[in-house]
Amino acid sequence: MERDRAVTYKTNGQINIILNNQSNEKIDDKVSSSSYDLKIPKVEGKHTILKEIEAEMSSLVGMNEMKQMIKEIYAWIFINKKREEQGLKAGKQALHMMFKGNPGTGKTTVARLVGKLFFQMNVLSKGHLIEAERADLVGEYIGHTAQKTRDLIKKALGGILFIDEAYSLARGGEKDFGKEAIDTLVKHMEDKQHDFVLILAGYPREMENFLSLNPGLLSRFPLVVDFPDYSVDDLMEISDRMMSEREYRFNDEAVIKLREHLMNVKTMTPPAKFSNGRYVRNIIEKSIRSQAMRLLLTDKYNREDLLTIKGQDLVLTDEKSN
Repeated sequence: MERDRAVTYKTNGQINIILNNQSNEKIDDKVSSSSYDLKIPKVEGKHTILKEIEAEMSSLVGMNEMKQMIKEIYAWIFINKKREEQGLKAGKQALHMMFKGNPGTGKTTVARLVGKLFFQMNVLSKGHLIEAERADLVGEYIGHTAQKTRDLIKKALGGILFIDEAYSLARGGEKDFGKEAIDTLVKHMEDKQHDFVLILAGYPREMENFLSLNPGLLSRFPLVVDFPDYSVDDLMEISDRMMSEREYRFNDEAVIKLREHLMNVKTMTPPAKFSNGRYVRNIIEKSIRSQAMRLLLTDKYNREDLLTIKGQDLVLTDEKSN
């Protein structure tokens, strides 16, 4: 069943996007889902960049709205180039983004894909990703923070500066050096807005609080994207893909055992404490090591044995022990 989209445009031109929203709310007729289905012409040699990015995105579970947004950004850049060829105005738009989502929902993976797209479309000269957190920006004395932040931006020029848990920059209040980092970032977002893309990421609730403390910040991010938590079905699909990539498979007992465990963990764990895809990956990696020990002890190494992860191999733990 096709999932509803939630795409809203604010009066300041900002786009709010909710990925994989399964709400049953009716979408306004003027913003129907069909209006966002980009039918890219199938012409040999055309749109190869988009096709390459789409092929990579196809390996990602869910994220339907993000995949659609990538198409829209591609279309906007492509049409702008066509306008330039015809001597029409093609204004540059700042492409700074804000990603709101819990751990393991694919924020960093998507940031890398965005960098690759912008590089191939000549929006960014390098398209590389610089990952940072509070400790990489905030210094220990007056002036140190601004210098550290400038150095990071310099490294990110031509690419993307991805700051995870960005809300931590505002934790100390007015006298904290984190405010200096924010001020420096804002200045360079304006001065070098077409030389790099800044992506601020973090947990939804904390990011909302962060924005409430910095009312002038939100308007500088034309793209705000919500990354929802994965459902149990999504997590099972992620586990299947991870297993296939490693050339393993679960037997029936392991599938049942894993599904029941995920249902229980998602019920008992607060969303911000559950690491979604990362949690599944940890289970698989631990279970592969457990299977290796079992095979070593039983001295069985035929193809079926080497391929199969059994229920007894699963190492199921809560988040605290990961």
